Amino acid sequence: MATANVAHSPSPPPQPPIAQTPGVRAAKFQNLFADALSKTIRTCSYSKFSSCFPTPSKYAPQTLTSIWQQITIKVEASAKKEFEEILIERDVVAGLNELERLVSEAKSRKERGVEIREPPHTLPPERLYLAHLAPYLQRTEMELDGELKRLQSENEELVESIQTQREETEQLVGNLETFIADLQRANELMNNEVEGNGIQKEMMDVEQEMQAAGREAKL
Repeated sequence: MATANVAHSPSPPPQPPIAQTPGVRAAKFQNLFADALSKTIRTCSYSKFSSCFPTPSKYAPQTLTSIWQQITIKVEASAKKEFEEILIERDVVAGLNELERLVSEAKSRKERGVEIREPPHTLPPERLYLAHLAPYLQRTEMELDGELKRLQSENEELVESIQTQREETEQLVGNLETFIADLQRANELMNNEVEGNGIQKEMMDVEQEMQAAGREAKL
């Protein structure tokens, strides 16, 4: 009798370990992050960076270039490190690989018109766990995609804000330069006026002295 029960309820064979090598979904997800990060780094180009610091750009371009390179390298390395930590912490690659396997298996069964129902008690705990985890993994993937797009949008808005501030600063400096030039011209005109009045007074004094000398000579 015990033999018959064993025959009807065989122990489930051990499942092969889930490969950590990224599958199609995991690779696309990693490529999406890499593309978003690369686009963000390219947005902060040296030309835009140096335009925010015109004086160092003019008199110390090598130093400013070195600073820009260090900043971009640090930002890129920090973003990659945090992304890798998230992948490891949440076991994203293995989860996406298993999700891909389950989806592929379901599609294959649907195409063959085969419906195979395994008794739940014969499934290994890992299969049961991942079956419940699949919706969560899909939702997490969508949330991470949305977060990447949000960060990319915020970075673009930040760059636009910096550009706008730079243009406003340039306009303010231009207005100040125009105001200073007007003051200088006004000062020059006032000086010329003062000098002109002084020469005119001297000529009048000389003329009066000559008239006085003429009157004395007549006497």
